[in-house]
Amino acid sequence: MQKIKKGDEVIVLAGRDKGKIGEVLQILSDDRVLVNDVNLIKRHTKPNPNKGQQGGIIEKESPIHLSNIALYNPITKKADRIGVKTLEDGRRVRFYKSNGEVVDLG
Repeated sequence: MQKIKKGDEVIVLAGRDKGKIGEVLQILSDDRVLVNDVNLIKRHTKPNPNKGQQGGIIEKESPIHLSNIALYNPITKKADRIGVKTLEDGRRVRFYKSNGEVVDLG
């Protein structure tokens, strides 16, 4: 079971966007994730009339490594580590290590 999933609210631990909070948009295969409005880059693109693309400067998210983010705990309002445990009915759930609160029931 992955500790960080798409749609999770995460906080950045290192880099120029340290302290920013955002939602995970996509998990990439090489231990990297795209986080909404974090690690933004400016991409200069040429227009492509065949695809109907307009040229200009596009600002988009760049991947950030999993080691530089942590799940945001809304109860403590801090970054938190994640553990995985099995409930009595056999479901595996993630929980915050600081207070034992379950992240998701699914």
